[in-house]
Amino acid sequence: MRGTTRARWAACVIAAGLMCATGCGGGAGFGGPGVLTSSWGDPQNPLEPANTNEVQGGKVLDMIFRGLKKYDPRTGKAQNWLARSIHTTDSQNFTIRLKDGWTFSNGEKVTAHSFVDAWNYGASLRNNQKDAYFFAYIDGYDKVHPDSGAQTADTLSGLRVVDDRTFTVRLSQKFSSFPDTLGYAAFAPLPRAFFTDHAAWLKKPVGNGPYRIESYTRGSAMNLKKWDGYPGPDKARNTGVTLLVYTDNNTAYTDVLAGNLDLVDDVPSTQLKNVGTDLNGRYINTPAGILQTLAFPYYDPKWNTSGARKVRTGLSMAINRKQITDTIFRGTRTPATDWTSPVLGAAGGYKPGLCGHACDYDPAQAKKLIREGGGFPGGQLKITYNADTGSHKQWVDAVCNSVNNTLGNDKACVGNPVGTFADFRNQIGQHKMTGPFRAGWQMDYPLIQNFLQPLYYTGASSNDGKWSNRQFDRLVDRANAETGQAAAVRLFQQAEEVVRDNMAAIPLWYQNGSAGYTSRLSDVALNPFSVPVYNEIKVG
Repeated sequence: MRGTTRARWAACVIAAGLMCATGCGGGAGFGGPGVLTSSWGDPQNPLEPANTNEVQGGKVLDMIFRGLKKYDPRTGKAQNWLARSIHTTDSQNFTIRLKDGWTFSNGEKVTAHSFVDAWNYGASLRNNQKDAYFFAYIDGYDKVHPDSGAQTADTLSGLRVVDDRTFTVRLSQKFSSFPDTLGYAAFAPLPRAFFTDHAAWLKKPVGNGPYRIESYTRGSAMNLKKWDGYPGPDKARNTGVTLLVYTDNNTAYTDVLAGNLDLVDDVPSTQLKNVGTDLNGRYINTPAGILQTLAFPYYDPKWNTSGARKVRTGLSMAINRKQITDTIFRGTRTPATDWTSPVLGAAGGYKPGLCGHACDYDPAQAKKLIREGGGFPGGQLKITYNADTGSHKQWVDAVCNSVNNTLGNDKACVGNPVGTFADFRNQIGQHKMTGPFRAGWQMDYPLIQNFLQPLYYTGASSNDGKWSNRQFDRLVDRANAETGQAAAVRLFQQAEEVVRDNMAAIPLWYQNGSAGYTSRLSDVALNPFSVPVYNEIKVG
């Protein structure tokens, strides 16, 4: 899932029909007693589960949907949720049985069809869902979502409804970790209203999670209310959440200090020096499954040569990660030495130091490699980033300063800002990048596979630069076919070494989740995905 953005909230404006009641002197003015306010950014796309692959939309889906699995908010471990059991004898054919008593907030029962119909919709080429690739291992995907030409089937042949609470899944190859992916939002169930009146559902999505959407005004706010009929054990401990749109997390932070906002879930780097004092200890800084990298446009032939590979490795060695993280991020970032995250642990695939010397700061070797590779394509390195948060400009400028000092040329590297996150993502999706661009990856589920396959596998959903390597693809396929986790991890790490040897993307730093909140709130925590555990927060 891709990086996040924030948006400015003008004090004392009307948000989704609710006027800030107390002169904007407290978050309780929005939505009534027991409602908390939190900073947010407009999602890139409508909130279809299989069409959301960025953080802001993901936050809402996590509140209004529950799937077969749910990731523990403290450990990240995949737990059965709507699934009573997921059984397989061969890691290729799975029988899934659902728990009874689950409904959507409109009263409709959640059945096997709710999942099978949703997955068929998400996989279909004609529906153009960004997360369609997550269904690629299910038999028949090549017919409903071919690489070229029109689809020749409407449904995945590998899905079959047995009865209201049972369905089977047949994969095109063994994938032992498949059950652990099923907590990802793309696999959420959908009610019949999604299909019978799609336009109305998009305006006001209906899910089966602890919250329901009451209203949404793009650019202003989304109001979510506790769903009293929610049957799950993780019921909301507050009466609702109002997500307020910010384009500047400094403004959000200031509003928290003033009591005009309850929660900011991305403390700006400029405030880290004083945040503990400012908020009297109401500050969270905890490891998260987030990695910042520089990605490259391999669809541009100039970046897809053996010389460019040397340039990329040299560029990695020209970046003084420790100095940047110490100076700008003050304990909320750690220099990356691989392409995953420490939150996975050794058993999950994290291998510190896998990048080797290529991720060490070595100006002399960096200069040599960049020169041997023919220099930066076009003569100047332009790092593209979205400018609607304060920290991206800071670190991009710092990276360029490090590169320029290495090369002895203060114009060798410059930042290339794009106004908003949505515009930035749209340009990436339209393959308009001409040089490196920031790529923040927030894990979808805590598996090494998720840090590698979606980003680097040929044709994968988030392979924005269109990198392709047959050796990498083969190793990933072999890893997915392993039935034992240890053997799978070893193969994934071999695939990661291929990423390293080609410097397919430059790992910069591991990112912590951070948040600050007012005294109105208690039991505030961030999950391993750096998202607030909204349903556990108490107000008042």
